[in-house]
Amino acid sequence: MKKILVVDDEKPISDIIKFNLNKEGYDVYVAYDGEDAIKQVEEVDPDLIILDLMLPKIDGLEVAREIRKTHEMPIIMVTAKDTEIDKVLGLEMGADDYVTKPFSNRELVARVKANLRRQNTVAQATQNEEKEENSDIVIGDLTIHPDSYTVSRHGEKIELTHREFELLNYLAKHMGQVMTREHLLQTVWGYDYFGDVRTVDVTMRRLREKVEDNPSRPVWLVTRRGVGYYLRNPETD
Repeated sequence: MKKILVVDDEKPISDIIKFNLNKEGYDVYVAYDGEDAIKQVEEVDPDLIILDLMLPKIDGLEVAREIRKTHEMPIIMVTAKDTEIDKVLGLEMGADDYVTKPFSNRELVARVKANLRRQNTVAQATQNEEKEENSDIVIGDLTIHPDSYTVSRHGEKIELTHREFELLNYLAKHMGQVMTREHLLQTVWGYDYFGDVRTVDVTMRRLREKVEDNPSRPVWLVTRRGVGYYLRNPETD
């Protein structure tokens, strides 16, 4: 049974979320402040976290930052503010997804399922790739290591989140092919009906900042205006 940690200081909301997730067969734990959330992550080791942005003691952004130091489970950030900056900050702190209050239970459950399904797919793919020899993808001085889920440049490891790695790895496997934001949202994030394409833009921007020498003039991760993104090898193009 998958374990989900719900972090929200509003008990009525936490109770509703817990009730609906219990109905779906999940084992649900609840924390009402940031300190307790960090503590329960270590004790429970949940498969997914639903994390409210506004929390007492330690806010949701700082909680996400702390969790990401040692854990890679999906984090769905919940915010009452429907502003771009809150969503961007949440994603930059390590969240994989976000929902804005008020949200429907159907949408939240769908996002939970999509993130868990994607996590399972990634784990299986990683296991399969670990069995393969010479699975590294070399693009100029950039090397993608699917077996260890890491990326290096000039031999130096680049710290990427799971989602950033998945995005880069997927584009590398489809070198030169332009992918729309909608397609990337469905394949990398695993959303069939829900999701904001701006999530793709934010993750791409973070990825460029870590990989490119000049993120504003990318060499590898290129935008095809009006269409989407693709990965190119500057040494062969």
